[in-house]
Amino acid sequence: MHISEINIYPIKCLKGISLDSSVVEERGLQYDRRWMLTTPDGMFFTQREFPRMATMSVWVEDDGSGLGVAADGFGDVFIPIDSDTEDRQQVTIWQSVCEGKVYGAALNEWFSDVLGTECQLVYMPDDSRRSVNQRFDRGEDVVSFADGYPLLVIGEASLGDLNSRLDEPLPMNRFRPNVVISGSDAFAEDTWKRIRIGDATFRGTKPCERCVVTTIDQSRGDVAGKEPLKTLASFRMAKDVIPDRLDELGMNPTNVLFGQNLIGDTPGVAIKIGDEVEILKVY
Repeated sequence: MHISEINIYPIKCLKGISLDSSVVEERGLQYDRRWMLTTPDGMFFTQREFPRMATMSVWVEDDGSGLGVAADGFGDVFIPIDSDTEDRQQVTIWQSVCEGKVYGAALNEWFSDVLGTECQLVYMPDDSRRSVNQRFDRGEDVVSFADGYPLLVIGEASLGDLNSRLDEPLPMNRFRPNVVISGSDAFAEDTWKRIRIGDATFRGTKPCERCVVTTIDQSRGDVAGKEPLKTLASFRMAKDVIPDRLDELGMNPTNVLFGQNLIGDTPGVAIKIGDEVEILKVY
């Protein structure tokens, strides 16, 4: 088994970036979801409410000074790696709250114009600590502005199995993984408790619960129908996939699962396309 894709999503819910290599940090891959758009009072934005977010391109400047973002009809903007102000506030992602640095008015106005609603861009500084789910937190495990865990891994064979059941096959970007694996069996990642990728090691937490974002066409930025959730619900509900672990994981029996959430144990180690994947422990 080997890595076939590495993806990061520097600004939560905006378009991802495919990489040849990336450094694993304690919150996830470098730059991954360290930025986020929120309401003025700090509530996070997602593609659920603003599917157009999927079409906004993001890149990391070659000199590492910041990000570039582009939106059709609005040109592009430069975002310095850290906020140009010292304005901080509490921001909310689902049920968790942490501190973010708020960017200045000019950038916030640009994003507000693109999305057609008032919003602000925030950055997670190094001293802002957001813990992962306490069921999997060993005491110092933190996460970026991702929904709940530092990384998401999916096997190519899992998507292949799903696509064999669909009238129209879907691309992997519908599921927004960080790491894609080639050579594994379909849904083998459900059982991965500990894995090694190159020189980096990771802990599996639980299969990823999927939501309506998977129904959004990531190239067009609109809802494309009921798939893949409709088909996934026919054979990938938690009660069918992990019936003996529902209580342990605190999972709803009807959650639809696809992919596995990971926590990195070796911050500072890089992974790259082609790295061998070794399963160290399974559930």
